[in-house]
Amino acid sequence: MGLRHRRCFWGASNGYGRETIEQPDEAVRVLLVLDRNASPEPATASSPLEDIAHLPDVQSILQVCARVTGMRYTVVAHVTDKRWLACAVLDEVDFGLPVGGELPIKTTLCDEVRAGRETIAFDHASADPRWRDHHTPKAYGLESYIAVPIILSDGEFFGTLCAIDPKPARASAPETVAMFELFAKLIAAQLEASRRLAVSEAALLDARETADLRDQFIAVLGHDLRNPLAAIDAGTALLAQPEPESRTDSILGEMRNSVRRMERLINDVLDFARGRLGGGLSLRRRHADDLPQMLAQVVEEVRAAHPHATILTSIEIASPVSGDPDRLAQLTSNLLANAVTHGDPRHPVRLDVRAGDRLFELSVANHGQPIPDHIRPRLFQPFNRKGSGEVREGLGLGLYICSQIAAAHGGSLNVTSDERETRFDFRMPLPASAKPAQTLQAVG
Repeated sequence: MGLRHRRCFWGASNGYGRETIEQPDEAVRVLLVLDRNASPEPATASSPLEDIAHLPDVQSILQVCARVTGMRYTVVAHVTDKRWLACAVLDEVDFGLPVGGELPIKTTLCDEVRAGRETIAFDHASADPRWRDHHTPKAYGLESYIAVPIILSDGEFFGTLCAIDPKPARASAPETVAMFELFAKLIAAQLEASRRLAVSEAALLDARETADLRDQFIAVLGHDLRNPLAAIDAGTALLAQPEPESRTDSILGEMRNSVRRMERLINDVLDFARGRLGGGLSLRRRHADDLPQMLAQVVEEVRAAHPHATILTSIEIASPVSGDPDRLAQLTSNLLANAVTHGDPRHPVRLDVRAGDRLFELSVANHGQPIPDHIRPRLFQPFNRKGSGEVREGLGLGLYICSQIAAAHGGSLNVTSDERETRFDFRMPLPASAKPAQTLQAVG
């Protein structure tokens, strides 16, 4: 097979090299080209690039490795079975492979280091029977090479600490190998310490957010309980007067309303605690054949509480619904109350319910101002009490509890909002039913 001269050092025909070596024609078939036009992969908080960038001593380690060995390209690489990524680089020979640069993994010796989890090192590839015909040193124009594995204490293979050069060097000397392996262990230890610190900082942030949430919760609950308690206190004071008979019925009615208000707040608090702090809301599932009637009753209750609101309903149940009917009624009540509170009173609120063989769908829609973009990401979070700037009634737990009810049923709750309408859609899968399908319909 004929030989030809070709400039080759990493990028081969890309002209990165400084030396001319002889290579067989078949090396041309090896995928060696580093795409200089490809942008490095953007780093994320948990990316290997960020992991290494956070370590304070990596550049010093690369400098020591280069000075001791005389090898002019040193790198910390993240290596997987599909990827070779340069995470830290000291380039004194103008390779053209910067931080974020990648190589085809199967063209690298680091892939063999990963597979065997052992150091690979040679001093003079073209004079070494083991390496002179190996595709990697021939393809990349390497004479000296060392790569040691970076392995974390849990066995995770992160990558390699590597040095290369187109000239011979004492890369395989015992003292060189020992130094590289020591540095690889140091990098692994720093990686683990950095990750532990990140976990600790995240836990601290979560603890602070939890404390803020607790303080906000206590403040809002205290505020919202104060009004009904004050009403009850005023009622008892009136009843204690010498002749309260003329107003007894109205006073007792107001006191009962205050008690119901407090009961709703307490139930919301309990649901919040179960959803946020426990294992989620508990369900009492059954085949709810009476669900249409229960939902119709919910509509009447909302109408009674908001006599000026118009609510149009369409409830079609084609098969028994397996779920917790009380929770589904609670979800419906919260969504309707939200729509009546925030919707345009000149337009009706619509409730549509459909249940087929395998899917239950419930939607509530209202006209009015669309939900602002900055509100939507936290719409289903607790204490979301403010919409357009005015303070709303309640703890701000209604939509949060709706989302928890949806999740407990294995379903989803989503919202769409534009200039035409705001619409909440709840969907949950239904198990295949052996019962004959029923058609129950309520339209109002």
